[in-house]
Amino acid sequence: MKRLLGGLAAGLLFGAGLSISGMINPAKVIGFLDIAGAWDPSLAFVMLGAVAVTAIGYRTVLRRGQPMFEPRFTLPTRRDIDPSLLLGASLFGIGWGLGGYCPGPALAGLGFGGLETYAFVAAMLAGMIAARWYANRQSTADGARRAS
Repeated sequence: MKRLLGGLAAGLLFGAGLSISGMINPAKVIGFLDIAGAWDPSLAFVMLGAVAVTAIGYRTVLRRGQPMFEPRFTLPTRRDIDPSLLLGASLFGIGWGLGGYCPGPALAGLGFGGLETYAFVAAMLAGMIAARWYANRQSTADGARRAS
């Protein structure tokens, strides 16, 4: 239960930060990406602030013996760049540029009830389901190839 409440608190804090900074507004994101037109640098300041807080937070938290709600830390170990990473990053960037949303702000924006937000989240969920289906299909095919 502590783990769920901790996740809920972190999600609410993240959503509040996105709302206060205006990052749930796709026009703000599009303005940041429009470097040849009416460029809006405010997203860069939000990102810099988030990176600074994260860097300090990681250093502080990793000094602890273990996380608050888990028996041990689980940090990523892979450092290679593979085709799946490149494809996923490209699709994310294209979706972000076209829709003006990334997943966090889109979920935070659901509370405001815009039709485009619901459409984006539905498309995002469909993409997640399709990616999971494809990954499972690939791992099954790879297993069958190894067995033969």
